[in-house]
Amino acid sequence: MEGQLNPKKAAIIGCGFVGSATAFTLMQSRLFSEIVLLDANFEKADGEAKDISHGIPFSGQMKIYAGDYKDIRDASILMITAGANQKPHETRLDLVQKNVAIYKSIIPEIVASGFHGILLVISNPVDILTYAAVKLSGFPERQVIGSGTVLDTARLKYTLSEHLKVDSRSIHSFIIGEHGDSEIVAWSSTNVSGIPLNDFCEMRGHFNHEEAMHQIGENVKNSAYEIISKKQATYYGIAMSVKRICECIVRNEKSILPVSSIMHGEYGIDSIALSMPAILGMDGIETHVPISLNEEEIKRLQHSGDTLKKVLYELKIDRQ
Repeated sequence: MEGQLNPKKAAIIGCGFVGSATAFTLMQSRLFSEIVLLDANFEKADGEAKDISHGIPFSGQMKIYAGDYKDIRDASILMITAGANQKPHETRLDLVQKNVAIYKSIIPEIVASGFHGILLVISNPVDILTYAAVKLSGFPERQVIGSGTVLDTARLKYTLSEHLKVDSRSIHSFIIGEHGDSEIVAWSSTNVSGIPLNDFCEMRGHFNHEEAMHQIGENVKNSAYEIISKKQATYYGIAMSVKRICECIVRNEKSILPVSSIMHGEYGIDSIALSMPAILGMDGIETHVPISLNEEEIKRLQHSGDTLKKVLYELKIDRQ
């Protein structure tokens, strides 16, 4: 019999750069009163927990500690950041064999623990691993969420805000598809407080729309590579993205975020996980939101799905 979930408890598997940055961000967010950290190296998890705990007097009382799989049973959200890091000149898809193998060892342990909350996949390649997590766990699809292009979309809004000199929170746009090289900016539905993007650009003195959109899209797509080449990893941006996803779940916000989940025929894409805007609440993904895309964007989205499917086919993950 499934035990009761503790809505104020979270767990993180993997205490590398991303896992520890996520734990630190969540501690400051005060979304949870208890966070348990797991890592293949228990001492690493224990060290991170102790270090972060010393900031509790500045943020408010809570409990953060290193644990093992028996400690995750009643967590409401379990985040997996475990996996090999992306190296300079390496794509997210290059990580696939190593990290699928890691998931094949982690997921059965999660299932055996009795955990039955929301499983949030953060490791890369996030779309492949989200699909793998669903198939390996047998959990309902709505409960298995990939962090997807939430960070890419934030990078896009930041870049556009710099370009237009306007608050990034007034920019409404999504990056969809793979969290990776085949991602797509949904330019046709992008607006600034309801004003079509091109009209707003012209208000701000920008007229070379095609050239600017291409350059901004490329800069966003390559931003992770640039950061990795300079500091070997990206972790602050993704940690804040994960915090935002957790907010939606814990507060049952029903916010719309471009998270990764399995598609079932939308836009002609089936049996692969990728990012599309979805309504997110305490039960996970409620439904996809059909945004307006032009023919070229749909074609590119289908290409993104095909790219991921080829990788998935080679992995031979059981489709059950």
